[in-house]
Amino acid sequence: MQQYLELCKRIIEQGEWVENTRTGKKCLTVINADLTYNVAANEFPLVTTRKSYWKAAIAELIGYLRGYSSAKDFREIGTKSWDANANENKVWLHNPYRKGEDDMGRVYGVQGRSWQKPDGGTIDQLRKIVDDLSAGIDDRGEILTFYNPGEFHMGCLRPCMHTHTFSLLGDTLFLTSNQRSCDVPLGQNFNQIQVFTFLSLMAQITGKKPGMAYHKIVNAHIYEDQVELMRDIQLKRTPYASPQLNINPDIKTLEDIESWVTMDDFEVTGYQHHEPIAYPFSV
Repeated sequence: MQQYLELCKRIIEQGEWVENTRTGKKCLTVINADLTYNVAANEFPLVTTRKSYWKAAIAELIGYLRGYSSAKDFREIGTKSWDANANENKVWLHNPYRKGEDDMGRVYGVQGRSWQKPDGGTIDQLRKIVDDLSAGIDDRGEILTFYNPGEFHMGCLRPCMHTHTFSLLGDTLFLTSNQRSCDVPLGQNFNQIQVFTFLSLMAQITGKKPGMAYHKIVNAHIYEDQVELMRDIQLKRTPYASPQLNINPDIKTLEDIESWVTMDDFEVTGYQHHEPIAYPFSV
């Protein structure tokens, strides 16, 4: 929690104003941020200086792991995080690849589970990683990437958190997650939950011990209409201790995640938090 607040403070105090073409807004911006999460100790990095809706963040992660391409599927599992980008993004609404209401196109989990090969067929990146790790294999390329420049025009949004690299040392599993861009008041709240949960889930289904998760952000920013709320409210609050995340131990395979897992299979204990803050979301 403290490293999150330190990043927010750094952006407020040291950030430079940058115009964002996609949203038409200015952002206070810094380059490079490195955060670490102790998954082994179950120190769940849930923001406590405002109420955090952690179930929606985990639901989005599960949707990625299932390869969802429709905002409707994300809503059904428990998050509305893709409604705006699928249905309110003006550029995407006029894109010939859009298949209709709620369609997201070839973004995020679609790339992770069904990367198109130039000679035909697809690659299931996640399946390969799970199979390797379950067999105790780390070929230094246990990489899940959603970043496919050749298909950016076929989706509603380029991936922000774009690449996850798993590393195995003995029976301990580590994760390094790379993010090109981060809306820190809103997106970071989701992203750090997802990095932590992803490592915890993958360790559980591959029979490994979770270690540390490393989260690397290139462009960290706060939008102009979020600055006052962050500076005058959230940064003046005292954080509480980290809660813990409990995952249903019956989740043992990738097929379990794909088929029957719901948000009822996740529980957070010891979560104390301040009042919610309604940060504006930029499409």
